[in-house]
Amino acid sequence: MAVTKTHPIKSTLKAAIDYILNPEKTDGKLLASSFGCGLETADIEFAWTREAAGDRGTHLGRHLIQSFAVGETTPEEAHKIGMELAGAVLGGKYEFVLTTHVDKDHLHNHLIFNAVSFVDYKKYHSNKQSYHFIRRTSDRICKEHGLSVVVPGQDKGKSYAEYTAEKQGTSYKAKLKTAIDTLIPQVKDFDELLRRLQEMGYEIKQGKYISFRAAGQERFTRTKTLGAAYTEEAIKERIKGVYVAKTKTLREDKKIRLVVDLENSIKAQQSAGYERWAKIHNLKQAAKSMNFLTENKIEYYSDLESKIADIMTAHDAAAKAVKEVEQRMSDLSLLIKHTTTYRQLKPIYDEYRKSPDKEKYQRGHESEIILFEAAARALKEMQIKKLPDLAALRKEYRSLNDRKTKLYEDYRQAKKQMQEYGVVKKNVDSILYPSQSRAREQER
Repeated sequence: MAVTKTHPIKSTLKAAIDYILNPEKTDGKLLASSFGCGLETADIEFAWTREAAGDRGTHLGRHLIQSFAVGETTPEEAHKIGMELAGAVLGGKYEFVLTTHVDKDHLHNHLIFNAVSFVDYKKYHSNKQSYHFIRRTSDRICKEHGLSVVVPGQDKGKSYAEYTAEKQGTSYKAKLKTAIDTLIPQVKDFDELLRRLQEMGYEIKQGKYISFRAAGQERFTRTKTLGAAYTEEAIKERIKGVYVAKTKTLREDKKIRLVVDLENSIKAQQSAGYERWAKIHNLKQAAKSMNFLTENKIEYYSDLESKIADIMTAHDAAAKAVKEVEQRMSDLSLLIKHTTTYRQLKPIYDEYRKSPDKEKYQRGHESEIILFEAAARALKEMQIKKLPDLAALRKEYRSLNDRKTKLYEDYRQAKKQMQEYGVVKKNVDSILYPSQSRAREQER
């Protein structure tokens, strides 16, 4: 299982990069990679991109840490996973340095990437949505590599400390809820409840929302944060015995879901209520599955298998096409970056070469010289002998981006169809061949 966390770098970018490149932590830098920049010149290249973008923000970059469970993977595989994560999250638009540290019991990747894209000079926006995308992507890649993943829901809500405290009944919120629940049947009105809570040592602050603070507690707790049943209005209704818990209106579920294997369901065997629900559920899903087949004009089982095979072929073709386009876009973005840097800094480098006092000239233009030489090396490694036309490169990049958008839509549609038909086929199998279907599930 890989766990990720991220934070901004607001100062000492070079120190942060030097730290993650520590040879003692990275097996002599064998577990170090970069994209769009050199390992030793990353901080300068980051700064050059931010300057070109006119960025005056406080964030110089972001630092992402991806940690793995002890003994779950190898350093080489962990590094490969990190590179795949960086590629998927950053989309070939941000310079980055990735290292895998092996100095602890657990392997962990360090990814430092620029705060600004070198492709379109847009800032990287870090928020809950982007972080959850990182988490989902990390989980997907780990799953593809056969590693365990974070179970959905386990990373939401309370902190571990708060969760543990509540389970043990030691949190201030848990104690306040218990006190209110205990007193409600004993008091005549809300004022008496407040008086009794004061006698128990609670300090009360009344305003728009009523708040309580226990002895030794640092901050007040608003009762509305305890849940819908603990607002001032709800507590008054509970005292009067007229409180009705609000329930959400459930929308009709049109999605086809798998039928429940009643014969092997422990829950169905233990709960008669669940068994009744499961039987009704199975009838509904069977009906939905048959309607789906009718609507899609599938009369024979062989037609269903053939349709699924066609969808899988389309899905795989779209996925392959997307990867090919993304790879070409990544190559183009690097070529555009290095060509642009080379063209912009060549006059300075030419002056440096002609200068009678090269050391003095270098002291005044050290960053530019380093950047030019890095761009020249990169172009040489890409086997570029003649500088390409930047306008043509950018035009091709835009065209590929449009094509990628269409391919992604094709891929999403094929994936959705594959999931739908997969569920329908499993439901059909469970109806036509119940014993074989159960055997296959047990083999998994």
